[in-house]
Amino acid sequence: MDPQNFSLLFAAFVLATLIVKMWLSTRHIRYVAQHRAAVPDQFAQKIPLAAHQKAADYTIAKTQLKLVLLVVNAAVLIGFTLLGGLQWLSITLIGFTGPGMVYQIGLIAAVAIISEIIDLPLDYYKQFRLEEKFGFNKMTPGLFFSDMIKHTLIGALIGLPLLWVTLSVMEQAGSLWWLYAWLIWCGFQILMLGLYQNLIAPLFNKFTPLADESLKSRIEGLMQRVGFASKGLFVMDGSRRSAHGNAYFSGFGSAKRIVFFDTLLSRLAPNEIEAVLAHELGHFKLNHVIKRIAIMFIISLGFLALLGYLKNQTWFYLGLGVLPMMDASNDAMALILFMFALPVFTFLFSPLLSLTSRKNEFEADAFAAKHSNSQDLVSALVKLYEDNASTLTPDPLHSAFYDSHPPASARIQRLLAS
Repeated sequence: MDPQNFSLLFAAFVLATLIVKMWLSTRHIRYVAQHRAAVPDQFAQKIPLAAHQKAADYTIAKTQLKLVLLVVNAAVLIGFTLLGGLQWLSITLIGFTGPGMVYQIGLIAAVAIISEIIDLPLDYYKQFRLEEKFGFNKMTPGLFFSDMIKHTLIGALIGLPLLWVTLSVMEQAGSLWWLYAWLIWCGFQILMLGLYQNLIAPLFNKFTPLADESLKSRIEGLMQRVGFASKGLFVMDGSRRSAHGNAYFSGFGSAKRIVFFDTLLSRLAPNEIEAVLAHELGHFKLNHVIKRIAIMFIISLGFLALLGYLKNQTWFYLGLGVLPMMDASNDAMALILFMFALPVFTFLFSPLLSLTSRKNEFEADAFAAKHSNSQDLVSALVKLYEDNASTLTPDPLHSAFYDSHPPASARIQRLLAS
């Protein structure tokens, strides 16, 4: 491909993607605003008008912030690529380090740090203005920056060795390097599933065994009925950072843990907690988690194979504003450019992934209705939507692109019919 044609194609996709994303967001804002005045009939007896309007205002505020972020991200992307930012950064860095592994790792690290610095003001605004305004923020600035530093250090501790291994494989493993890199990446992902809960999560939150014996007995009874083994039931101090509630599983095999946010336990009744957990258990018993991991691995193999081709194409670098080096490795640059370009060319496929995820959610709801009380799950969902200020009236098209869960009305309608 001619480099100039690829530049034009890339610029066209960046612009088209930005326009589509902004159009979807503005549709979403208008749709939510139009339905702000009245609670949908399905929820009229369950959710107060004030709560519905709070959810609408919260959704609109988040989407307006996303509009700003879309423009910033597009500008940063063009600045790094077509306007020569990466080329300048590469030349500057290689002047200090010379070619070699230090330069390659340093280039990727520099791009990551610059991106984080650019995102920081909007992240801070979201936490301490937007979330604060709607009563969800529980963080202090000290905790915010402490978390940021921890994330950076952990990312460096884990990511830099993985990056060194990947770049070494790209350089030394021949034409099939992408296959070996894929095997390493898959192994790393599986390893992290086992290590995250025990080594990383406790650096940010406190996990204590579930103390409520009545609730514990109820949950253990549910797990026995569905044939689910767990290493324990834990409560996480989610209220330290946010008023949002949730529950999740971590680990795999016999080492799986069930974790409840303390905010969730404080709001839901025991029978509702059981129903929510039954939904999550449904994902495991129906093999949704394994299927998602398998799909992720298959897609990543295809993308790495594509990168294996692109990294040897001069037009790929020139078309994205970079002059490849003739006497040194361009592997790090290829990784960066690929990660920049991939979302631009794949965004329009987002609804396909959402369809699969929504299908899984309906199936998990049906599983919960079978092994617990469907009315309890409906009651729990209504409370969670209200407490998290999740809009009951999302724009359908925006939802198709961005939401992994079906709209509340669709989920509840199916549950009530079960």
